[in-house]
Amino acid sequence: MSERPKRILVVDDEDSIQLLYREELEDEGYEVTSAMNGEEALKQFNENTPDLVVLDINMPGIDGIEVLRQMKQAKPGVPVILSSAYPEYKQDLASWASDDYIVKSFNMDELKESIKRHLAE
Repeated sequence: MSERPKRILVVDDEDSIQLLYREELEDEGYEVTSAMNGEEALKQFNENTPDLVVLDINMPGIDGIEVLRQMKQAKPGVPVILSSAYPEYKQDLASWASDDYIVKSFNMDELKESIKRHLAE
């Protein structure tokens, strides 16, 4: 019996990013679910704990930093990788609670490497 694929929750308000991440990560053998905003992300996170979360920062409603805070408070063992188009957020102390910080790119290598590293721990 093979073990179930690792579950990744992708949280991003851009359809194109969600689609790109889903296709790339499913090709790597992960089970991918997605959420368009912070409220939806927290609901999914609490109902079906993923093995890892890829989280956008700039979203309508609850932003990614607040979602990160709530996720880490609820389940500190689940790695959360912040993914943003804006490298300056990396300097924000609030983002340091994340397990990694990736600047969005259509080259998925950095994100895939980070995911592999965190799921292997």
